[in-house]
Amino acid sequence: MTRRYSPSRYPPPRWLRQRRRRRRLRFAEWLAVVAVGGFCGTLAALHLAPDGPTAFADIAIRSTEPDALSAQFGFCHSGGGRNCVVDGDTFWFAGEKYRIADIDTPETHPPRCAEEARLGRAATDRLRVWLNAGAFSLEEIDRDSDRYGRKLRVVVRGGTSVGSVLVAEGLARPWEGRRRPWC
Repeated sequence: MTRRYSPSRYPPPRWLRQRRRRRRLRFAEWLAVVAVGGFCGTLAALHLAPDGPTAFADIAIRSTEPDALSAQFGFCHSGGGRNCVVDGDTFWFAGEKYRIADIDTPETHPPRCAEEARLGRAATDRLRVWLNAGAFSLEEIDRDSDRYGRKLRVVVRGGTSVGSVLVAEGLARPWEGRRRPWC
């Protein structure tokens, strides 16, 4: 005759109690991993979120006075400045640092390859020449500044964005919501 286990008559055997505890512990561990992973994933998504919208076509532009701003721009490769160009998409004007919102240009501090260095220098030079060529306007977009504190603006002269000029000359890309490598 085979003995059958009956939970009402006898306590569960030791091996079954241990097995039940292990299952609960594994579920608790799994639940903790999922909770920690979700928390870390959310933090990473917030930290890696792009500085601007996913496509420039979605940006609502609010215009300031047309082409009323001008200055003589030089170069400023480090630190703060006044009326100087940092790189192909960043410049100082009247004591404020601006990031051109509709483009992405090659990095110059530091470049990742020789081609990026060459394009970055050319974009920086071209932006300085364009800014010095006459009056321009700074058009606001749906966000005032990026996570680095730079004012986000579209720089326009006569209805033409400097971003579109740099893109047409192969010195920039339209802003897609994130940077891509140039090498």
